[in-house]
Amino acid sequence: MRAAVYGLSSIIGLAAFFYPFFLPVLDATRNEGRSGESPLLLSLLIGMCLLAVLLEVQVQAAGAKLIALIGILVSINAILRFVEVAIPGPGGFSPIFFLIVVTGYVYGGGFGFLMGALTLLASALITGGIGPWLPYQMYTAGWVGLAAPLCRPLVRLMRGEGKWPEVAVLAVYGGVCGLLFGLIINLWFWPFAIGPTEQHWQAGLSWLVGVKRYLVFYAATSLFWDLMRLGGNVLLTLAFGLPTLKALRRFRKRFAFSYQAAPVGAE
Repeated sequence: MRAAVYGLSSIIGLAAFFYPFFLPVLDATRNEGRSGESPLLLSLLIGMCLLAVLLEVQVQAAGAKLIALIGILVSINAILRFVEVAIPGPGGFSPIFFLIVVTGYVYGGGFGFLMGALTLLASALITGGIGPWLPYQMYTAGWVGLAAPLCRPLVRLMRGEGKWPEVAVLAVYGGVCGLLFGLIINLWFWPFAIGPTEQHWQAGLSWLVGVKRYLVFYAATSLFWDLMRLGGNVLLTLAFGLPTLKALRRFRKRFAFSYQAAPVGAE
């Protein structure tokens, strides 16, 4: 059931990102379509997150502790984003992805998805960053946490748990996600954007031409910005990875809390 909730939520998110590319005609001068769909998409995503939390409370012996942990970590991340907005860092650097990655890695993909999605929601309420882009940011941040347990096989192969090889793997993953976050997020508005023809989508384009145009658009508008996020994620993980992983594992052991990931990263 939990796997179905996370899977259905991700399918809805993917459909929301990509359905404009299947429309026969796009009005490139307006963005009302995205603005109109965002409240519904946000409501669906919040509903999915609440359902996931309720399911976890029912199946986990430490349900109250689970909710408390999510609340504490999301609050910490939301405050970090508030600081980021108050004192802007270079380019697209943001401190929030570090905790999303390490919590998803330690506690499982389901926890990571909730951590990413709820962090963006809570921080948007604090910073006033609510707009049609919010559900797309929530989905993308959630996917960062959802996929974090995929690092585990490589760490096991390297016998690096609790050591620097583990931190290095997570640093690389966080850096890649720093780029992918921007690469994916731009898709929410790109089909409706206006500008140079060679950088924008037009109905009827082949996928090859569309991908080429998008990469040109991304390189021209976002690549440098996202490289700052990549570098920030790597540096934060290298600086704080070992103590943070140790603390998260100590919490899990001390409170006998075993979070089973869904649909990826099962313990």
